[in-house]
Amino acid sequence: MSKNMETLFIADDESSIREGLKYIIDWESLGFRLCGEAANGEDALTQILALNPGLVLLDVKMPKMRGTEVIRLARKSGYQGKCIILSGYSDFQYAQEAIKGGVSFYLTKPIDEDELTQTVTRIREMLSEEKQRSSHFTAYRNKAKRIVLYELMINRLSAPLSEADCAHFRLNADSYQVVICEDFHTQSAAAPYTFAELLKVTNKDNSIFEHLAVEERDVVLLKGALGLNRLIDFLDRFEARKLQPGSPLESMFLAYGRPVSTIEDIHLSYEDASALLERRFFCSQGQHTMGFDTLPDFTPDTNIPPSHHEIIKLDESTLRDYSGRFVNYIQTYNRSMTADTLFELENALSHVSNQIYDIRLFLADLCLQIKGELKRNYASLDLPFATNSSVIEFIGSRNYLYEIIGFLSNQFETIMDAMGNPSRDTILDDILYYIDHNFRDNIKLETIAPLFGYNSAYLGKIFTKAVGESFNSYVDHKRIDHSKQLLLENNLKVYEVAEQVGYKNVDYFHKKFKKYVGISPAEFRKEKNSESTSEKYPPPTKK
Repeated sequence: MSKNMETLFIADDESSIREGLKYIIDWESLGFRLCGEAANGEDALTQILALNPGLVLLDVKMPKMRGTEVIRLARKSGYQGKCIILSGYSDFQYAQEAIKGGVSFYLTKPIDEDELTQTVTRIREMLSEEKQRSSHFTAYRNKAKRIVLYELMINRLSAPLSEADCAHFRLNADSYQVVICEDFHTQSAAAPYTFAELLKVTNKDNSIFEHLAVEERDVVLLKGALGLNRLIDFLDRFEARKLQPGSPLESMFLAYGRPVSTIEDIHLSYEDASALLERRFFCSQGQHTMGFDTLPDFTPDTNIPPSHHEIIKLDESTLRDYSGRFVNYIQTYNRSMTADTLFELENALSHVSNQIYDIRLFLADLCLQIKGELKRNYASLDLPFATNSSVIEFIGSRNYLYEIIGFLSNQFETIMDAMGNPSRDTILDDILYYIDHNFRDNIKLETIAPLFGYNSAYLGKIFTKAVGESFNSYVDHKRIDHSKQLLLENNLKVYEVAEQVGYKNVDYFHKKFKKYVGISPAEFRKEKNSESTSEKYPPPTKK
């Protein structure tokens, strides 16, 4: 049977007439199939409203309710189908009433086969034309609706929507919420399983959501308490279960904006969801959803000093701070503090307002600065650092921050393993090893002590007892010994030597050098150069 068949309903109190009407013409060849029949007016009205037939053959005079009343009440309830009134010659007055009530066709009994065929053919043509017009109207309405929804999302509605407009587009609700669906596998070319597909079974007449594309994104607009509760129920189940690789849900990622109470505020929910997609970089491993409540608030608070608006700023000062801390923890084999600081950095970066590109650049600079500092301090060791290009390529190509933090953690662990020395069994050995490679910096007992788990006063006492001199004296000796090498091996000026061994003030360097060597740096260089010349060109022996 053709899908384009129209439905037919026959109502007459005489069963013989009903049977005759069924077979008087070939209904199927004219495009109709019988969907029901009735012997009284009340039953006819009930079935017409329930079945919504395309054509009703209706006798004027029937028990319980006249045919004219049936069609009047049916029209009042929204019935739009066609109706042929059947009556005897003496019932023409009733037929006139029906025609006034919206009936276009009137046939008298006994029914003439040719006249009925012509009338039904005309009605079939009318129904086809109306369906085509309705289809065009629906297409235009849907197109207009898509434009309205798009403009609502991006906050560029050309004109305010009236209550009639909202009702026309079935957008009237007391609450709205936007969900954007993406493929969880960021590199996948396959179409993801969408949130809209999950909701289809409960979306009769678009009652709980609208589905559209906005800026090449798969967008669902939830409507009303039923729609919003569907999201809550889904998230409860989705986030609680362990997703199996290859399952449809495993390929789905959702970002959902705030609920709003007016249609004019839908763009706020869409903007939340869009901002969340930009922040997928900060997702934890295996995270499939992000909600509006996780968005950081970057709005300055006038009651808070400007320096506290963000946890950190991605500037040179912050870079030096983290680089210095990691270098210290790595050199002191402090794995717990290294891990804690990586966690702190990951959390802090998720609350800055910078672009993801800026964060990647900061992390690449951090890694390369740590690498440079350690290579300078341990020039004699072949530390297994990744090359600069591979560091930059890895950090620039990762989709998630946790991947980069894991890379840094592995790098630091590898370096600590390479720097380890089995002969250094005590903390004091580690401290001396640290000083030997960091005396060029402004190292202080107060700074070093916490790295090794001591307070500075106690460490100072055990250091002096074990080494035979104070911490500061040991550092000075290391600096002066190295300065002697520089004075003899390089053509550096004295102030340049002072800077390279950790003395920013050249006069202070002079005092320290003279204290431990007995002469000034210049005198030391002159004396040693003179001795070297004498050895090279000894005075002639007297004969």
